[in-house]
Amino acid sequence: MVPQTEGTSSPQRQPMKLPAYSQAAVAQRLGEAPEPPTPGVMYEASHKRVHEAGWHTKRYFKRKSLHGTNTQVEARARNTTRTMLSVIVSGLSVLLLVVIIFVSYASFSNAVDKQYHGSILTLQDMLPKDNLKVYDAQNNLIFQRADDGVQTTQPLNKISKNLVNAEVAIEDQNFWKNSGFDITGIVRAAIADLTAHGVVAGGSTITQQLVKNTIVGNKDTALRKLQEVILAPEVTRHYTKEQIMGMYLNTIYYGNMVYGAEAAATRYFGLQDTPTQTAAQQLDIAQSATLAGIPSNPELRNPIAYPRNSYSRTLQVLQQMYVQGYITGQQKADAIKELQKPDFIKRTGLPPEQASTYVNYVLSELTNDLHVKPADLPRSGLVVKTALDLKLQNFAQANAKLHVQQMTAHHITNAAVVVMDQHTGAVSAIVGNIDPNDPKYGSFNVATQGYRQPGSSFKPYVYATAFEQGTASPGSKVLDAPLTVPMCCGLPPYQPHNYSMTYGGWMPYRIALDNSLNIPAIKIEQTAGIDASLKTAENMMNISDGSQSKAANVFFGTPNITMVLGALSVRLIDNTQGYATFANGGVRVPYHAITEVTDQNGKAVFKPDTTGKRVLSPAAAFMMTNVLSDNPSRNIEFGPCSSLYLYTSSTSQCYSGNPGKVIPAAAKTGTSNSFVDNWTMGYTAHYTVGVWAGNNDNSQMINVTGVDGAGPIWHDVQLYLNQNKPIVKFPGPPSTVVKQNGDWVLKQ
Repeated sequence: MVPQTEGTSSPQRQPMKLPAYSQAAVAQRLGEAPEPPTPGVMYEASHKRVHEAGWHTKRYFKRKSLHGTNTQVEARARNTTRTMLSVIVSGLSVLLLVVIIFVSYASFSNAVDKQYHGSILTLQDMLPKDNLKVYDAQNNLIFQRADDGVQTTQPLNKISKNLVNAEVAIEDQNFWKNSGFDITGIVRAAIADLTAHGVVAGGSTITQQLVKNTIVGNKDTALRKLQEVILAPEVTRHYTKEQIMGMYLNTIYYGNMVYGAEAAATRYFGLQDTPTQTAAQQLDIAQSATLAGIPSNPELRNPIAYPRNSYSRTLQVLQQMYVQGYITGQQKADAIKELQKPDFIKRTGLPPEQASTYVNYVLSELTNDLHVKPADLPRSGLVVKTALDLKLQNFAQANAKLHVQQMTAHHITNAAVVVMDQHTGAVSAIVGNIDPNDPKYGSFNVATQGYRQPGSSFKPYVYATAFEQGTASPGSKVLDAPLTVPMCCGLPPYQPHNYSMTYGGWMPYRIALDNSLNIPAIKIEQTAGIDASLKTAENMMNISDGSQSKAANVFFGTPNITMVLGALSVRLIDNTQGYATFANGGVRVPYHAITEVTDQNGKAVFKPDTTGKRVLSPAAAFMMTNVLSDNPSRNIEFGPCSSLYLYTSSTSQCYSGNPGKVIPAAAKTGTSNSFVDNWTMGYTAHYTVGVWAGNNDNSQMINVTGVDGAGPIWHDVQLYLNQNKPIVKFPGPPSTVVKQNGDWVLKQ
């Protein structure tokens, strides 16, 4: 293009524009790009530093720091997120765990309530029962079973308030107001134990301890503890605090096989019941604190075996009693002085067992009457009252032993005695062995366990049968002469003999019986009949009644013609029952040693049946008593002053005509074959006494009859029984009896 010259008026021309997308335009624009600088060439520009020295370094570190900060912020954000998630998850887990625990606890609690609800309702019946106790007729304790410990329940108002306060102070401070379970008590106990460096306070409440000891058991497990916690409030809802305290104090273990406050008061301090106070009621502050310190560890804190441990624990109890306001400082100081006395602890064991033979029979009678096992008796809670006259028992025991010792030359080593009230059936004395401690025979009770041949003491049952039938009477005449009795089945004939081997000819049955002649006895048995006579004996001895459990067997032996001479073996106590029936006019009253059985709360559990049953006619009973009390009729065999005659003077005085006071008595002797057994059976208007003498091994005595072996013992025991009683004659004849030819017969 030609440039325009000056002065020219034509318009200026503009270069032609190319389209932007054209290749020429692109090329034109490429030409417009600046040339790259030539190395080493200085261009016009300012050479002043844009940034100060070290700026780039600082920027580097700032950027690095910022990167680190951002990284930390991001990490914190991530951690925060994780933490929140963890918290949320943990919270949900805890909530879920709480729900699970709550549901499990509720289910477990319901299960425990369901399982033990009945036990709570009957808690008082589930408490350990008192040990068995046996008392004599004068209410003296003569025996108690201690196999499983000693316990005597007393109402709370008969237990010292000092003991109540001591137990609460050391075991359960909030007992009177808590619901049976005390969280604060557990915490307080833990703090007290840590402070004292030992166990000074219990964590379980008194109610929990009661639940443990009576319902859930004492296994040391978390499950058992949880059961306690669940059940204790239930117990509190069903029982008053006083009831709970009474149950606790009567059953808690105080060591040395004693349970409850009453037994502990006696065991450790020698306290005994008085007419106005129980032993537990007499406990003072020091004694109560000592007892309260035992239950937390009975083995190591009982004051007999571990007096130092007991003393230390008692001081802790006294301190708690003082702190909680139960005692004053002066009372605490006085109690500590009492603790330090050398005779503070009075070790007291069980009273010695008395009348062991009698007691053993009582226990056997108890198991039969109540239908219980002997193993169930020790902690049965039963209180057994008996008919035992302890003074009489001791007298009879000593007298039998003395007489046996006096007869050693005749080879007598043992004797047994039974004393019975024929009007009530009460057995007031049983001597089963002269030496109950004899290692070989002492435990065997001949009176109640020994089946022995009664000899002629069996004859009155046969005579009474004939008297009742009217086939014979005391005045009927019988020929006492050699006798031959044909036997059946090819057996040789039976030829009985009198003991003296002599014969008296014709005589009344009265004389024959009083002098114990065998031939007349065989003849009257033939008249009365063996079966009828045996039935009479069974009825009078009370050994054929199916409800009578005292006799395991009716008799030993086979009833036959020799039965009247005593061939059947019977027990002394049953034979005494038979003679008591004679004494009671033919009315049998079942014999018994137990007069009443009560539970530990005094509720009657058992009383014997003392209903009389007529088993022999009044006429036959009267005639038998009249014959057996006819002392002159006995003169042929026994003389006028034998031991069967109850006179109070000496034998020489009696023979000189001065017998002293004479007590009407009916008696009969018996001697088995070969002098193995001696018997004397008889009665007065008050008592019936049966005596046996012989040897435990059934060996023969030497020339001893019933009047010599058993008679003197019978005589002495009857005199003892009647010494302070008025002389009472036997009842007169009933209307069914009349006198004919000088003797009594049935009225036609």
